Amino acid sequence: MKVILASQSPRRKELLALIVPKFEVIVSNQEETLNKKLSVEEQVVEIAYTKAKNVYNRTEGDRIIIGSDTIVTRNGKIYGKPKNRNHAKEMIKELITGDRVHQIITGLSILIEENGQLKEYKTYDAVKVYLKDISDEEIEKWLDTGNAMDKAAAYGIQNEFCVHVEKIEGNYTAALGLPTHKVYDVIKKYINL
Repeated sequence: MKVILASQSPRRKELLALIVPKFEVIVSNQEETLNKKLSVEEQVVEIAYTKAKNVYNRTEGDRIIIGSDTIVTRNGKIYGKPKNRNHAKEMIKELITGDRVHQIITGLSILIEENGQLKEYKTYDAVKVYLKDISDEEIEKWLDTGNAMDKAAAYGIQNEFCVHVEKIEGNYTAALGLPTHKVYDVIKKYINL
């Protein structure tokens, strides 16, 4: 059975490769839009599902399609990718005010077609991230790396920014964008891992 990742994220590719040695990547061309009527958790699951469904609709045969999406949120506010350097700095400053805690919520949707039958799995995983106090100089140094601009909330837990993370509560791979423990639990029923 083919395994297809509906994402161009290098992190998701690396994480999936830890459990599935061979898979295809077919990038979803689905527009990502937030539905304000849904909770953050429902929104992230819905986006993951639309990505997987878009790729499912463009492929055939027995296959497993994995879609995922990640949202960073704090006190009901969603932090997307920064528009520019100043915006990135503002985001980080907001994340280190008060208790310095925010959430990374990763939605997961797995669509499996086997012998003409479709099964759908939709879930999410939430991780609490506790940041340390970060000086203006440290923020500028981080922004100078150039790694802030393509990431939600202007940081990545897996790169140089990791020195500013005090701790996380939850699954590390979910914080990176693909909850491998949940992917494994679903797909091990269909393929030998």
